[in-house]
Amino acid sequence: MSLQDKYKELIDTARSSGTSDLQIAEQDGVLHIRGEAPNGNVKDTLWNIYGKIDPNFLTGDVVMDIQVATAVEGAKLEVVTQSSNLNVRKGPGTDQPIIGKAAHAEIVTLISKHSDQWWLIRTNSGDEGYAHAQYLKPVE
Repeated sequence: MSLQDKYKELIDTARSSGTSDLQIAEQDGVLHIRGEAPNGNVKDTLWNIYGKIDPNFLTGDVVMDIQVATAVEGAKLEVVTQSSNLNVRKGPGTDQPIIGKAAHAEIVTLISKHSDQWWLIRTNSGDEGYAHAQYLKPVE
């Protein structure tokens, strides 16, 4: 039985629970699982499944590196454009009309993630719309 078969429930749960940037690789008899869980409950669930499959974590055949996303609903984000304002759009995509702007270094609020690229945000002036995630950084 391959390690991916042994830990199928763990891998399937990671995929179905919204774990982003999920990477699964088997190397030298060890299964490496990496990614970013959308919240702490998902991370706990994954560790519980791992513990059910390998009680007391004795076999040492998995390295699990699952971090919890810092950009979760309600999180504060900093606009990290070079110097210009960030366009806030009606919908997710550059083909959507611009409905507002967020200033360079402005702190905005994450409402939800449409995808890894487009996030729905609220600016300080109350504008709600979509912005490209590459220009948004969680404030820690």
